[in-house]
Amino acid sequence: MNFSASIESLNQPKRLAVKLTAKGENYVQQSHPWVFSDSIVKINADAKTGDLAIIFGKRKNGMIGIGLYDAKSPIRIKMIYSDSKPMQVDTDFFLRKIESAYKKRLPLLKTNTTSYRLLFGENDGFPSLIADVYNTVLVVKLYSEIWLPYLKTILESLMKISSCDTAVIRLSRGLQNSDEHRLKDGDVVYGTLENEIVKFVEHNVNFSANVIKGHKTGYFLDHRENRRQVGLLCRHKTVLDVFSYAGGFSVHALANEAKEVTSLDISAQALKIAVQNGKLNHYSGKHITLAGDAFKILEQLVSEKKRFDVVVIDPPSFAKQQSEVQLAKKKYAQLARLGQQLTAREGLLVLASCSSRVRATAFYDINEHTLKATNRSFSVVQKTQHDIDHPIGFIEGAYLKCGYYRFMD
Repeated sequence: MNFSASIESLNQPKRLAVKLTAKGENYVQQSHPWVFSDSIVKINADAKTGDLAIIFGKRKNGMIGIGLYDAKSPIRIKMIYSDSKPMQVDTDFFLRKIESAYKKRLPLLKTNTTSYRLLFGENDGFPSLIADVYNTVLVVKLYSEIWLPYLKTILESLMKISSCDTAVIRLSRGLQNSDEHRLKDGDVVYGTLENEIVKFVEHNVNFSANVIKGHKTGYFLDHRENRRQVGLLCRHKTVLDVFSYAGGFSVHALANEAKEVTSLDISAQALKIAVQNGKLNHYSGKHITLAGDAFKILEQLVSEKKRFDVVVIDPPSFAKQQSEVQLAKKKYAQLARLGQQLTAREGLLVLASCSSRVRATAFYDINEHTLKATNRSFSVVQKTQHDIDHPIGFIEGAYLKCGYYRFMD
């Protein structure tokens, strides 16, 4: 494959010998993917980002795992192999890991769906690396320089397994400002991209993603199964999709014969994309958009005594750091309270969270406590997590949770 020269690494990785504290060693043996800097007891003085960190245990001084060294992160070593068996980290090593990840996605790929997450960071053994497929376009997002020395061989394997024609690189803000590479955010490093808007199918519903300028890799794939399920419940219903972004829930509702769908988002540009995504499908319902602060608009809709048969509230992360957790919980309670006020008799309220620091149990407790305080009779229809292409490999990897609440009155 003739990849762009920009993906060639400027540095050749070395092998590092690493000793950890008892606690750090225990985490590695439990296959946790993170080793923090304060767990490192001994390491080579000239360690550089991307170097292979061979971790040796105290007992028998044998290897217990292999990671990639990250000089710029408090997570100083990001694990790619947790075992005592000798292992060569080479092209075949990465190819086997990618093949294993692909096999987990096969049930999804048997449906009429042409977009999926092929690599989900740590959960698939590729910490700080995401690989999403949109039809025949592979989009790889890097969050750390650790992958630069291995990027070419990984991309070759990803292209081979996904059968994509084009590869795009997206970079985190930190990498966009780095001088350790020649990449630019949105670089097309293999094949050609005729249009940065790529069309794809999600369970028979047509969508598009901007793979160059869109959030993350262009779209949010993790809610796919929830969008499918909610869509099926929207036939002949009125629907409110809050924090709608590019209209994931809205478009599924329209495609499933919803009577009227209102998409609410702070971004007017995102709402334009939602409207365009809707028009990729045949629908007869009405599509309304509201641009502005969700909390303020929800309060306004309540004051106007508006009611909807289905209300979906899927906000962005409210707790990017631990200090924000308590405020996040208050916001979730506020959204649950507003949501129920806008949900019609016998209606459905769907509440979601993508804040990894707010655990699923806490989120569901907030919702149920808030809804019980309203004295409306309701039942918990179901609670869901990530779709199949977002497997959970460690506790911190579980971020998405979604509750379905059906009101009786």
